[in-house]
Amino acid sequence: MASAIAEQVRSGADARAKWFVSGPAIVAYIACLEFPIHLPNPGGYGFFIDELYFMACGQHLSWGYVDMPPLTAVQAWAARALFGDSLLAIRIFPAIAAAGLVIITGAIVRQLGGGRFAQTLAALAVLFAPFYLSFGSYLSMNSIEPLLWMGCAMIVIRMIQTGDVRLWIWFGVLAGIGLENKDTMLVFGFALVAGLMLTAERRLMANRWFILGGLLAFAIFLPNLIWQIQHHFPHLEMLANIRRSGRNVAIGPIGFIGWQLLGMQPLAAPIWLCGLYAFLFSDAVRPYRALGYAYLVSLLLVLISEGRFYYLAPAYPMLLAAGAVVIEKWTERPGRGWMRPAYLGLVAVTGAMIALNTLPLLPPREYIEYTRFMGFSEPKFENRKSSDLPQFLADRFGWPEMVAATAKVYNDLPPEQRARTAIIGSNYGEAGAIDFYGPALGLPKAISGHVNYWYWGPRDYSGESVIVLGAPRERLEQGYAKVEPKAEVGNQYAMANEHFTIYLCTQPRGGRTLAQIWPRLKNWD
Repeated sequence: MASAIAEQVRSGADARAKWFVSGPAIVAYIACLEFPIHLPNPGGYGFFIDELYFMACGQHLSWGYVDMPPLTAVQAWAARALFGDSLLAIRIFPAIAAAGLVIITGAIVRQLGGGRFAQTLAALAVLFAPFYLSFGSYLSMNSIEPLLWMGCAMIVIRMIQTGDVRLWIWFGVLAGIGLENKDTMLVFGFALVAGLMLTAERRLMANRWFILGGLLAFAIFLPNLIWQIQHHFPHLEMLANIRRSGRNVAIGPIGFIGWQLLGMQPLAAPIWLCGLYAFLFSDAVRPYRALGYAYLVSLLLVLISEGRFYYLAPAYPMLLAAGAVVIEKWTERPGRGWMRPAYLGLVAVTGAMIALNTLPLLPPREYIEYTRFMGFSEPKFENRKSSDLPQFLADRFGWPEMVAATAKVYNDLPPEQRARTAIIGSNYGEAGAIDFYGPALGLPKAISGHVNYWYWGPRDYSGESVIVLGAPRERLEQGYAKVEPKAEVGNQYAMANEHFTIYLCTQPRGGRTLAQIWPRLKNWD
């Protein structure tokens, strides 16, 4: 009896020891690396411009915003309520989402029959892909989007394997949440359904559960849809304005494909290309051919709609998973075993080098020297003049200094004038910075005509006295008889448009109030 118990104890201990070196364990270790990569801030960078705006939206919770559905604002509100206002607190959810993407990629590999090497390779490829490194480094719609897309893909895989069509309910839940996060969920949801329709797995849709899942997704999305209808689809108006303004760098179809290679790390391209080929042509993964078609349909839709270069990024983990399985099987042949550690090392080393180029890990001066030494930096994706830093990093500088300078101007005003003086930001970053940093310095909330700030209106300000950020003097003189320069702002690493003069404007021409001219201040670009 005692020997039997001892044998069971040894067996249990052996099983636990084996788990710690198993595929799922290694994937978990790699996922944990997301936290030291994203949560510390060794470079001394501040909040990204969009984060300042998202935190302001979190203080005005709604079922919709000009430029996004509500989920990002809810994340901003929840992060501040749970963890506080620190940079670390605001980025906990993106880091968790990044780790979750590694975990679900490993799970997809296992569902496709991949072993420990395949799981490790796919997890490393996801960890070091520049797209996902960027997404996990700040709060945005993009941080959670790949996790939602791959959750839907995982459910489709499970339905193909088990035939359990009741899983359409969970697909509907994830798709609905995805629609409350970003409208591009429509692209992937449609693409997955189209992929199933193009294969024998269309059988999975011939039941009431498919209809129920669709209705559930629609029900979750409905509040945002109603908001869009009530506000005459402002997001579409904003997208049209952006196209007309030429704000985004035009890349064309060839440039778009080039961005996919860069954004997923060039040396990882063989993995996802093998995965795409396997989904489309390999007998080994024939049942999952719908996923290959879903990628192609998504690619086509994004190209037709002239979507941004990163819109397709959430689709790649499933290709990486399939490609890792293919490479694992190919390297099982005699004489090819050495390729496994070699390729893992290559992906990890080059990925770490690219991470230093992509993330705010190096202080600005060291970053600039590093990119010059390496001979490459982040490609430009907007037609805005940056500093020595690329836009993705430059937009994290200058905000506290700008607010401090504004506070000096504001607090130097006579008390009676100060009480009726509004602070106007030319963009949501300037207004969001005032809202975030300003209260500690005695500043009121900012107003702005940029995106959703326009809906929040001029509040109770008449416009007789305004402090204006980021606007040219000649434009201000069209509306005010007295325009006084009060301070100069501009961090050396900040974007060029964040180097400007702060003006105090009084004596509005024609006696017009802010409420009267507010419709003309709308800036949805």
